[in-house]
Amino acid sequence: MSDQRFYRWLEQQGEAFGCPGMEPRWTSSVKDAVCTAYGASSRVWFTCSQGILNEIYHPTIDLAQVRDMEFLVSDGESFAHEEKRDMESKFEYIHPEALGVRYVNRDPEGRYALTKEIICDPHHSVVVIRVRLEGREDLLPRLRIYAFLAPHLDCGGAGNIARVVDLAGRKAVLAWKNQWSLAMAASCGFSRVSCGFVDVSDGWQDLMQNFRMDWEFGSATNGNVAVMGEIGCAEYGTGDAREFTVAIGIGEGSHTAGQKTMGSLATPYAELRKRFIEQWQRAANPEWLAAKARDGGKLMRAGHNVLLAHEDKTYSGAFVASASIPWGQTKGDDDLGGYHLVWTRDMVQTATALLACGRTETARRALVYLACTQLPDGGFAQNFWIDGTPYWGGKQLDEVALPIILAWRLWKANGLGELEIFPFVERAVGALVRNAPITHQERWEENAGYSPSTLAAVISAVICAADMARAHDAAEMGQFLEEFADWIEGHLEDWTATNDGVLHPEIKRYYVRIRPPECGEAYAHDSCGRELIRLSNRPPGTRYEFEAREIVDGGFLELVRYGVRQADDPLIVDTLKVVDAVLKCDLPQGPGWLRYNWDGYGQRADGLGYEGWGQGRVWPLLTGERAHYELAAGNGVIPLIETYEKFATSGQMLPEQVWDEADMPERSMRQGQPAGSAVPLVWAHAEYLKLLRSAVDGKVFDHIDPVYERYCGSDGKKKPRYNVEIYSRRRPIGSIESGKILRILDESPFEATWTDDGWQTTRTAKSRTLGSVGFSADIAPAVGSREVEFALRWPEKDAWLGYNVKVKVDAAKDELNA
Repeated sequence: MSDQRFYRWLEQQGEAFGCPGMEPRWTSSVKDAVCTAYGASSRVWFTCSQGILNEIYHPTIDLAQVRDMEFLVSDGESFAHEEKRDMESKFEYIHPEALGVRYVNRDPEGRYALTKEIICDPHHSVVVIRVRLEGREDLLPRLRIYAFLAPHLDCGGAGNIARVVDLAGRKAVLAWKNQWSLAMAASCGFSRVSCGFVDVSDGWQDLMQNFRMDWEFGSATNGNVAVMGEIGCAEYGTGDAREFTVAIGIGEGSHTAGQKTMGSLATPYAELRKRFIEQWQRAANPEWLAAKARDGGKLMRAGHNVLLAHEDKTYSGAFVASASIPWGQTKGDDDLGGYHLVWTRDMVQTATALLACGRTETARRALVYLACTQLPDGGFAQNFWIDGTPYWGGKQLDEVALPIILAWRLWKANGLGELEIFPFVERAVGALVRNAPITHQERWEENAGYSPSTLAAVISAVICAADMARAHDAAEMGQFLEEFADWIEGHLEDWTATNDGVLHPEIKRYYVRIRPPECGEAYAHDSCGRELIRLSNRPPGTRYEFEAREIVDGGFLELVRYGVRQADDPLIVDTLKVVDAVLKCDLPQGPGWLRYNWDGYGQRADGLGYEGWGQGRVWPLLTGERAHYELAAGNGVIPLIETYEKFATSGQMLPEQVWDEADMPERSMRQGQPAGSAVPLVWAHAEYLKLLRSAVDGKVFDHIDPVYERYCGSDGKKKPRYNVEIYSRRRPIGSIESGKILRILDESPFEATWTDDGWQTTRTAKSRTLGSVGFSADIAPAVGSREVEFALRWPEKDAWLGYNVKVKVDAAKDELNA
């Protein structure tokens, strides 16, 4: 460590035994709150649950540095209690407008109570905990209280080092790993401090043996460590209560960590608290949205702040999906499984919700971040760290489409400022044209194929891009994009609906969750041609392969949300009936819906956590999606708003999933309450805020007027526009209808030499350039032709495709009907 010179090591009993300790694990993802200061200079976040402090993130919201921290209380003779297991806990915020928390943790026998307020130093990267210990007059003088912390520096529990140090004349603890350091100190000082290895020589193990702190190890090196400090008993107050402050500072280097920690302790807590609340009051909650809330606006205020709290302060505009690690108790250093990453889909949902709350500047920051994170091909990684480093390797077309829609919304709202966004839009829509209609993964991030929800976003984004292209004097590109969107829209039902359904006795035609690629198409697997879907998260020994017609989800409702289909479209209505028959769950809070049937991502049937397999559970955000549909259909949504609010925790956190079976108290599973997945899920809060805005406006906030006008028509009738069939090497086609134009797309300039009369005559179509969108050439077969054959050549490379492509020309549908 480069700055050891600033510290005097206190050797005490030497090195702790039991290196490296137990295998590291994280903690529960079911959070009561996610908190930070509103100011950007305080680059630290914390989560809390079960009455204690959980992860601390620094200096970015994707880098966890602490597993958890709690207090242990002992009388030295008959008991030793820890907060999260042995005390009854009550949670509340310190102020309705601020993300600081208060816990009152009580001894079940009523002998003492521990009240804690936890905030962030409003100007520095320090978590500050103000503690008040009250107890019976005969017990209080004998109570001993210990601060117990498990560092997981640099996002991992292994390889940590801890030492007892003299910090500005007081005993304190220092931990470090790689470039990151942590210091913990108390306002009244620690009378004793010990470092140990988790589950072997840590302070908890020591205290539980005889209710006394006997070990005072000076160091624990290169392992899964925990540190414990006894609050200086004689110095932290008299009378019927004891009060003190503990500060945890993190920095790049030990001197920085120590200096920040002592700086926060030197400032009176009341002053820090006052500044912390004043900062959050500047966030200005959108109180006008509370008019449609059923809880007085509690979830709206907390949700608005939760969205703001999930923006990074170094990479401005970057919003992570959740400051949590789903089923963290089973996750180690090699399997973070965390949601503290950027998912473009979730981030655009967040930015759009903030736009709905009137925070145009914040939404623009998000768009700028996305523009700076865009890949060279115009797309985005499936998810990525705050600095843009990809995490998983999937490609999801809705994550390319949604930023275009966000750009269009800001453009229409005159919210772009001086940002010239069209180059970003052009590159993104080029990625859509090159890859659509087949997505590698749909919004549930599992399967390839034709997805109604993905295609709803793609169609809408392409129309938005066309609108912007025409406004930027690119009329030819605008027309091409409109025709591309028309082509997808014209095939929607062909690609995503079954005519031979098996899920409802009275309904045979409905949208499926996803239809897999055909043989020869992008992402086709060895079951192609049989319309089979493989689910990778099914329980061992159970079926994992299903026909596409056997699986439905609610993603098709995105077609109504954006305006591709009307709410009363017969296929929409029939699919809703199927969805309600197989996915709807009636819970004490109200109706909820599963992602899709046969889903294995969720708490297992025995109540244990997901470990690569499980059972899908109800997602509260889907109640919000259903409410948006009901609003579009002209129905009342207040009961669904109330249901949505009832899914929130006491800290007004919305879970990703809730338990949907009979109560299982032994696993802490109760109907309609959080399962072990992410809490909070920022997307769920975004959907709720947009729902309130939609209810206030009386129309769906996400509705896109040019999409609705094109495909539903101002007179309520759909306007057919589809007149082209598109061929690309990613998706070759075998036939087109008579009267349609065959449009060939490629990423490089090309020529198509073609015939429609068996090579008696030949023609050459040279491709036209459409900027980032690529190159296209059109072939118009003569009336009566039965086959088109063409060869492709790339002049710049002097290369040929190597084979001729044959496309049958079928009689048009109206000819057949005649």
